[in-house]
Amino acid sequence: MGLIHIELFATLDLVGQAPGGPDEDPVGFPFGGWQAPLLDPVAEAQVGEAYEGTDALLLGRRTYDIFAAFWPHQKGGQDDGIATLFNGVPKYVASRGRPDLSWAGSTLLGPDLAASVREIRDRHEHVKVVGSLHLVQTLLREKLFDRLDLWLHPIVLGVGKKVFDGGAVPTNLTLLAPPAAGPKGTVYLRYGRAEGTPATGDMSAPDRGAGG
Repeated sequence: MGLIHIELFATLDLVGQAPGGPDEDPVGFPFGGWQAPLLDPVAEAQVGEAYEGTDALLLGRRTYDIFAAFWPHQKGGQDDGIATLFNGVPKYVASRGRPDLSWAGSTLLGPDLAASVREIRDRHEHVKVVGSLHLVQTLLREKLFDRLDLWLHPIVLGVGKKVFDGGAVPTNLTLLAPPAAGPKGTVYLRYGRAEGTPATGDMSAPDRGAGG
């Protein structure tokens, strides 16, 4: 069985809407493209490393449309490495509509999204989910992910779609590597899904923190 990795860019208040540009998801959101001024070589290298080994993309409709309009035209440019990867692997699209799937290697998922994602997991080794906040809510709710890569940026927006937007269920995560900060204050966090559900305790208990 393969692994499903979610790659997300978020603000400190966990807004993940339209990081790349003002036209990505503009309705009711005045901060499209908030990530661009905060990009630095460290974060770019981290993103490139995170995509290594990817053999399939799992995308929501809006993210797919953005990618399909951009990546096929980046061959030979400064982003040729990721362009070659994205253009070459299968793309699976979650949508209730009938999107234009002219980007080579694209497939529309069936109406039972959870079942379709499980089939993809059985078919591939390293499936990447990029952006696609509506799709991410389903994956969080169904616990259909194995790793969450989260880049936290040092801004607060106060408005916008959130990474965790009420669809998640109580889930344990484990930190897979030490947090890594870039020169502009972006912090990269890499988590793996762990077994069980969050435990509770009592901070006022007299033996809290006592050794065994």
